[in-house]
Parts: sequence; structure tokens; C-alpha cells
Amino acid sequence: MKLFRSKYLVLILLGLASCKEEGTQNGSRVEELPYFEEASFTPQWISLDADSLNDFHVIPAFSLINQEGDSVSQESLEGKVYVANFFFTSCPGICPQMNDNMGMLQEEFIDDDQVMLISHSVTPDRDTVEKLKAYAAKRNINSKKWYLLTGERHEIYNLGRNAYFVEENMGIEKTVDDFLHTENFVLIDKNKHIRGIYNGLNKTSVNQLIADIKTLEGEI
Repeated sequence: MKLFRSKYLVLILLGLASCKEEGTQNGSRVEELPYFEEASFTPQWISLDADSLNDFHVIPAFSLINQEGDSVSQESLEGKVYVANFFFTSCPGICPQMNDNMGMLQEEFIDDDQVMLISHSVTPDRDTVEKLKAYAAKRNINSKKWYLLTGERHEIYNLGRNAYFVEENMGIEKTVDDFLHTENFVLIDKNKHIRGIYNGLNKTSVNQLIADIKTLEGEI
């Protein structure tokens, strides 16, 4: 299933390139980004002023804690474009590479107040504020740009599976007791809508994400 999802993401990107090509300075292969509202990530092309967006899927309210011990909610991200992913500090596999690639985003947008990064711990019982702060210091994570989040496990897992749709196992019912582990980055616009999903282990995909963030910043 993981191989299928990776191929699917590539097809989405290729489809975007062929459907809405442009030659703007921001480097994106599309004039505008589609919207997504469920786990299959079927793109929907919707006008920014369409009434249908009033009832379209959005990331719901949440309340979590970052590496500085500060509360983070949707209000903290109001009016921002942001990228979300899921990790844990003791992960020996995909997380270090994901965080390296998230670091590319931090470097690119470090002086851009309109762009934020958020990484949710999937082992929040172990990833305390103190542990997240030490992890951030070791990896040069800027706490004003990139939040490492901990909190209630059920809230984080519900966000991952039912709000961001990050997991590969589409259609398989899971509970909070089933471990959540994924390499996907999800792009959220200023109105809390999902506008893209990217393989966080692939630098080409992350470069496309950078271009797509710039496209979103140009939306009014």
C-alpha cells in the first residue's frame, strides 16, 4: 500500500503540471493549487470565491503544546500558510530525513512571517516539552518558525488520520491504539484548507512544496 501511495503522489504532481501550467517567477508548475477533502487526495479545482468552499473540509480547532511550553492552536496559525507532519524524537528511521527536509523549508522561509511549520509527536507520552526542546536545539529548529507539538495522544492521532489524512493505509479502520507513522507533509492554506500532500523523504517533492507555498502566498 505504501508503494501505491508513493506512486499516487507522483501522479498527482504530474497531473497538476499538465492541468494548470504556468511560467510565473515563483517556480510553481501550476497557476493555482487544488483543494483536497478526503484520504484519496482526489484534487478538486475550486474558485477562491466559490460558495462551495464555505462547507469544504478544514483543519479543525486543536490545542497542543510546543517545545517552548507555549499553547498552540488554530489561532496561533491564523492567516498563515503552514506545513504539517508527524514524527517522534526517538525515531531511528524516516524521521531524521524528514526533519532534514523540513529544515529546507525552515531555511527557505525563515524570514517569511506568513509561513509556519508544525510537527506533531506521535509518542506524546514520551515526547515531553523538555525532550522536544532538547531535540529542537540539537537540530537547529527555530521555535518561532517551526513548532514541535505534544499533547493528548487521541487529539494528535485524530488530527493525523481524520483532519490531515496523512496515513497510507486508506480504507483500513484504525484506532488511537494503532501507531501512526508516515513520511507525508501536508500543505494548509490561510483558510485551513488542505492544498497538497508531499513525500517528505523526497527532495524533489519538497522543492515542489516550496514552489507551491509561494503560489499560495499569492492568493488573495
